[in-house]
Amino acid sequence: MRQVHTFSAMVLLVTLLLIFVYSNLHLETSYSLRAGPEEGLKHPSDVKTQSPKQETHLTTPRPGVHHVSVSDSFRKTIPQNVAYWNRLLYSALRSLDKGEKPFRNATDWSRCREANQELLQTNVHDFKSYPALFQDFVQGMNCRSPPVLVNQPNKCNSAEGKRDNQTFLLFAIKSSPGNFERRQAVRETWGRERMYKSGLRVRTVFLLGSSSVDEPDLSPLLSFEARRFGDLLQWDFHESLLNLTLKMHMLLQWTLKYCPHASFVFSGDDDVFVNTPALLSYLQSLEPSKASQVYVGHVISTAVPLRDPKSKYFIPLSFYDGPYPAYAGGGGFLISGALLQPLHLVSRVIPFFPIDDVYAGMCFKAAGVSAEAHSGFQTFDVKEQDRENLCVYKDLILIHQRTPKQIKKLWNGIHSPLLTC
Repeated sequence: MRQVHTFSAMVLLVTLLLIFVYSNLHLETSYSLRAGPEEGLKHPSDVKTQSPKQETHLTTPRPGVHHVSVSDSFRKTIPQNVAYWNRLLYSALRSLDKGEKPFRNATDWSRCREANQELLQTNVHDFKSYPALFQDFVQGMNCRSPPVLVNQPNKCNSAEGKRDNQTFLLFAIKSSPGNFERRQAVRETWGRERMYKSGLRVRTVFLLGSSSVDEPDLSPLLSFEARRFGDLLQWDFHESLLNLTLKMHMLLQWTLKYCPHASFVFSGDDDVFVNTPALLSYLQSLEPSKASQVYVGHVISTAVPLRDPKSKYFIPLSFYDGPYPAYAGGGGFLISGALLQPLHLVSRVIPFFPIDDVYAGMCFKAAGVSAEAHSGFQTFDVKEQDRENLCVYKDLILIHQRTPKQIKKLWNGIHSPLLTC
């Protein structure tokens, strides 16, 4: 009988021990699963020290505001007043300073638009006088997560399907569904994907929204183009001038997730001419400390809002009141890959602004990075008498507003062995 009691006690003891071990293992596993997503956005200086598995989490943008710091110079540049955008900004900054979430970023695309007309009229007294496109922008300022229609998740992978760490320059070109001829001119000239001297890998993507219901449906053609060239990115938001800010925001998200090791990103329009060899030479000449802080282009340093309702860049006084920070013209500018994460973080705090290059300048200023002018970026063109002289273009990096035919002519001309400059 004593042996039975002894055996029973041993069984009970072993059972309790197993329960204790299992409970600890389960708690540890549960904690790891819960803790993982919180590590989504690390400080940029931590990224390179992580293992490949951890990098997957690091480069997936998340809505947290940890490690966000908005510079004092930005706060001093943007005045605190009664204009709607200014109020939204300082409300977000107050929340940030308290450690709270700055403002609502709606994740449900179908419900993100502000439909409460009374709310809009209460906060913007002359809202109904805004142009229709501007009203549409204000109603959609919280819409930041459009559905993806066309993606290229393997764009920056190597031939073996692994994440390629050697993307030196990513061309991110703003286009629209109907601009096939422009895209093709870029593919055949300055945006052609290839390996340049010294192993500098160049890749290209085109950023598209969707056509309006009044325009022909180009989806079948775009699907074919995406399969044929593998360089289209498209989201389900309407193409418009005031949605270019959303397009820039999606570029930040996409690059951080799918091309996080790109050394540099060029953001530009599909009607610019870029002297790619000159651009690469400039980037190679940079000192390492400067290469990580690049925000370079044709800098506009004294711009103010245009108040003429007939201008496509019209900004109502009741919407924004104050100067613009210095910014690089949206025709084309350079960004260090190392700055994409800080830019994405501050963009979670700064409300969308309807002019994309101004908004980019705001985000850089908030991240503590100043725009740097480079004479090789000619956003407003060269002198008219020099436009046919190929030697003028040999040392330039960017010229804005050229037709596809002119782009091909320029590219072939500056690379002709017959050209003597």
